[in-house]
Amino acid sequence: MARVGTAESHQDLHEVSLLADDVRRRLYEVVNGQDEPLTRDQAAAAVGVSRALAAYHLDRLAEAGLVDVGFARATGRTGPGSGRPAKQYSPSSREIAVSFPPRDYALLARILATAVDGPTSERVRAALASAAAQEGEELGRRSGTLPDALTVAGYEPETDLDGDLVLRNCPFHRIVQEHTDLVCSLNRALVQGALIGTGDDPERAELCPRTGRCCVIVHPERAEAGPERASPAEEVRGGS
Repeated sequence: MARVGTAESHQDLHEVSLLADDVRRRLYEVVNGQDEPLTRDQAAAAVGVSRALAAYHLDRLAEAGLVDVGFARATGRTGPGSGRPAKQYSPSSREIAVSFPPRDYALLARILATAVDGPTSERVRAALASAAAQEGEELGRRSGTLPDALTVAGYEPETDLDGDLVLRNCPFHRIVQEHTDLVCSLNRALVQGALIGTGDDPERAELCPRTGRCCVIVHPERAEAGPERASPAEEVRGGS
């Protein structure tokens, strides 16, 4: 028997269909790949289209809630003669998920996270960290490089000016809002596992919460590698 999707799932499907257009999808990716808002001129130049075409597609994305809109004077000047504020576009926190028939994996994740955050033993948390580390190790081995492994996992890694690998996206954004400590610890365990899977030092991964990004950063490789150590998963198994 076919299942009819909810109004919300129909809306998500409509928004996904908007990204079928190549120019619109590239504009969406450009806006979401920036730390600062982009003007229409900047977005048009990044994609290689006219300002008018970029404005049309950006406004369609904004209407669907796929990007946020604000206004600011590019020059930073205020008062008479400073010019009109320019329309700017920035990443939206809205998530889109479409499945047929409808599935709600986020609901399952919330239920499990709520159970773990309840009056339970530390052994359960340790087992979850071990599972996350094992998953990370497998991702690292399959991908070969840390950025590739983290990209596959949905973290959107990017190297900043200090050489740190920052993760622009938390794949578990919905859950981390209500279960911050639990999800952040699992993020670190998974990233540490990915480091081990690619032959790197897991201690390079550090919890460093920042608004709009994953709570984990990966520091540059040190000149002298430390002594070889067991993976987080192996440590848990050995101490159990």
